[in-house]
Amino acid sequence: METHISCLFPEILAMIFSYLDVRDKGRVAQVCTAWRDASYHKSVWRGVEAKLHLRRANPSLFPSLQARGIRRVQILSLRRSLSYVIQGMPNIESLNLSGCYNLTDNGLGHAFVQEIPSLRVLNLSLCKQITDSSLGRIAQYLKNLEVLELGGCSNITNTGLLLIAWGLHRLKSLNLRSCRHVSDVGIGHLAGMTRSAAEGCLSLEYLTLQDCQKLTDLSLKHISKGLTKLKVLNLSFCGGISDAGMIHLSHMTSLWSLNLRSCDNISDTGIMHLAMGTLRLSGLDVSFCDKIGDQSLAYIAQGLYQLKSLSLCSCHISDDGINRMVRQMHELRTLNIGQCVRITDKGLELIADHLTQLTGIDLYGCTKITKRGLERITQLPCLKVLNLGLWQMTESAAEIFQPLLWRRSLYTQHTRGGAAMSPDTTHTITPGLAALVQCGCQWCLTSCLKRGAAPSQGIIMA
Repeated sequence: METHISCLFPEILAMIFSYLDVRDKGRVAQVCTAWRDASYHKSVWRGVEAKLHLRRANPSLFPSLQARGIRRVQILSLRRSLSYVIQGMPNIESLNLSGCYNLTDNGLGHAFVQEIPSLRVLNLSLCKQITDSSLGRIAQYLKNLEVLELGGCSNITNTGLLLIAWGLHRLKSLNLRSCRHVSDVGIGHLAGMTRSAAEGCLSLEYLTLQDCQKLTDLSLKHISKGLTKLKVLNLSFCGGISDAGMIHLSHMTSLWSLNLRSCDNISDTGIMHLAMGTLRLSGLDVSFCDKIGDQSLAYIAQGLYQLKSLSLCSCHISDDGINRMVRQMHELRTLNIGQCVRITDKGLELIADHLTQLTGIDLYGCTKITKRGLERITQLPCLKVLNLGLWQMTESAAEIFQPLLWRRSLYTQHTRGGAAMSPDTTHTITPGLAALVQCGCQWCLTSCLKRGAAPSQGIIMA
């Protein structure tokens, strides 16, 4: 007796369908009644986010989503009222309105007219017409919100942050990227420094303040005093903070990731303050801080030796700084030293000798390295990602990677800079080296072939 797929129980079909991508899940529902019923099982759609274009009325849309248990929605284009979504999905958990430029305070006000206890995630990034008025609605009716994305909402002010601090006490993640009107006063509201007006968002774990140009070291003082549960802090492009502010951050024991990228007033002294504190950072980014030099690497080795990821792109570091750091950094997995033009083969040899757990290294723009240094780096046993942008790859240099042969080959033609590799030449991949990036193009698979991952776009498999 032959066994056919139609003989499978619906529960087994549902289990199989759960491994399909979203488009194929929709397609199997059109095969037959039995497959449609199995594909509508809620386990098939667990965690799926529906991406919708709201252009015209569709009475069956939201009942269909609810039947499949879908509670996460992204609106790609909003030509109908937002209230249409809220009314259609009363148990919605996540609402992504990122890039809906036509969303206004009026439209959001009509949608949020009563409490929505199920909503946990709201993304309003680049909704440029949204102002503090909308934040008042959100604070009043979305009391259980845990994630709020406001990146690029340039009309948000300190008053809006006061409203957030007043109503969203369960908030864990807040993104205020490029909210240019936000200042120390607003951060004080979030940190509970104005308890008479607002309790604050004291449960915050992730805070992005990238490109908030009005912030000063006073904001960091507020953060260190009030937001003691903070794990990730992004201060990149905040030109108003300085070395003195690092003193406040240096004793935030819950903090494990700090981004100071392009903070022009951070120098070796600031890194010293961080290293002398009680921080247990696993990630630090000081790329493009042009006052960071070799002395910072010595401080990092002394007090931040538990780092797993360190980014120093375009900093004024040399082989001497590498020498002062590598012997203590046994946990380091990712090192970004792109555009550090003083790094030579000697620095790469030190890295290869001591940072044996590295899985990724960025050498973009390190023009003083040669074949000799690369030979040492490629011997790192755990290396999976190597960025060699702006490094001239010659046929003789390509021989470095020949010992890393595996049974898959590929080629790419470069579209900018560097030396083009002939389509007639094939180079094979190693399970150890998963990605080699040169001139912005992938020379190897971006995900580890050892795990059987598919090649990325732009890779031509021979």
